[in-house]
Amino acid sequence: MASYLQRFDATPVAERWRLVRGWMFNEPLPFYAELRQQRPILVMPELTLATRFDDCTEVLRRHELFSVALYKPKQGDYWMDQDDTAVHWREKSIMRAILDFEELPAIRNYVGKKAASLLAAAGGQIDAVAGLTRAVPVALVQDWFGFSHSNPDKLIKWSYWSQMDTFWNQPFDSIAWPDPAKISAESKSAAVEMVAYLVALVAAREAEVKLGMGGKEPVSRLLMLHDSGALIFDLKRVTFNVAGLLIGAVETTSHAAVNAIDFLLQRPDLLAKARAAAASDDPAAIDGFVWETLRFRPAFPYFFRTAEQDTVLGRGEAYETAISKGTTVLAVTHSGMLDPKAVPHPDDFDPTRGLGNQFTFGLGLHECLGRAVGGVMIPEIVRQALRLDGLTAGPVDRKGGPVPEAWAWRWN
Repeated sequence: MASYLQRFDATPVAERWRLVRGWMFNEPLPFYAELRQQRPILVMPELTLATRFDDCTEVLRRHELFSVALYKPKQGDYWMDQDDTAVHWREKSIMRAILDFEELPAIRNYVGKKAASLLAAAGGQIDAVAGLTRAVPVALVQDWFGFSHSNPDKLIKWSYWSQMDTFWNQPFDSIAWPDPAKISAESKSAAVEMVAYLVALVAAREAEVKLGMGGKEPVSRLLMLHDSGALIFDLKRVTFNVAGLLIGAVETTSHAAVNAIDFLLQRPDLLAKARAAAASDDPAAIDGFVWETLRFRPAFPYFFRTAEQDTVLGRGEAYETAISKGTTVLAVTHSGMLDPKAVPHPDDFDPTRGLGNQFTFGLGLHECLGRAVGGVMIPEIVRQALRLDGLTAGPVDRKGGPVPEAWAWRWN
């Protein structure tokens, strides 16, 4: 049988990206292994793939060369769509301070209890996406982040469409969707609903703060910072950042948790060890299993960037490749986490690796804001799932898209 690159080279140029995208989602490991060895930088008219660890690292760290310009049409004036601006510098710092690192044990305890209660109430069967992997982060947003008196289904809807449009409906994704404009329209409609809710929420919290009744949840604390006058941080910026707490918390958590659990359920030898870790009194005993599953099956297989000037990737290597200004570059971090130059014995499942030399939460200026919270929430959801007696699951239903939409579970 012809190799991937032989088939790629024999395919008309206009059809190559469709072929490659199929391999990335359906046959990623052997495809990436061949690229890393034979053609680490894969050039197509639509975009360029970087598949080695060092090149992925350069793309994500060199924000002055590789920007997040493609985020801008989707996210307006949010700091996440900016590279090293004053707004990005200030507001990401504010949000990191608001998400207190000291609260992580309490957050994990909350997530564990919430997940266990949802599973106990389910009576031995559940749609794990709606009933667990989305339900738990939504509950955290409501109870911990201050989104009180909110409809959980609407919170899921708002997070879902924002994520779908920003991360899965870029120009190079057009081949995957029959109607990309419909996704953008759904996102805009959801955003209008979300903003209406958030404006009312912020106004209510602002009144409470002015009356000295503000709580310790992030919304009130952001308003206290606004009211202090110590920062350039008006109510519009407060509202943007409150929205970010929701949008970033739900869908990515669900996707990662589903991938991790599904990976383990399909490997009985690993599953037995992971179940033993989940049964431990030490909640963190499961964590290494989860991070290792996400090295093999990450929620995001790549991060996309735009070349801001003519440059090269693979500098000094035999495969050094010129990158023209304006090129869309995918740092294929799924491949990078399997690169033997960065990860010893990358084909071995080793739960002692931790998160070193991994891209689970991104890298560089745009590393995930919720890294710390996600770092306890995702493995705790997995932990509670693996504690179920006799858990069996059907195939994950993605309804033709990139993210888990439904998943039928049964247990004793």
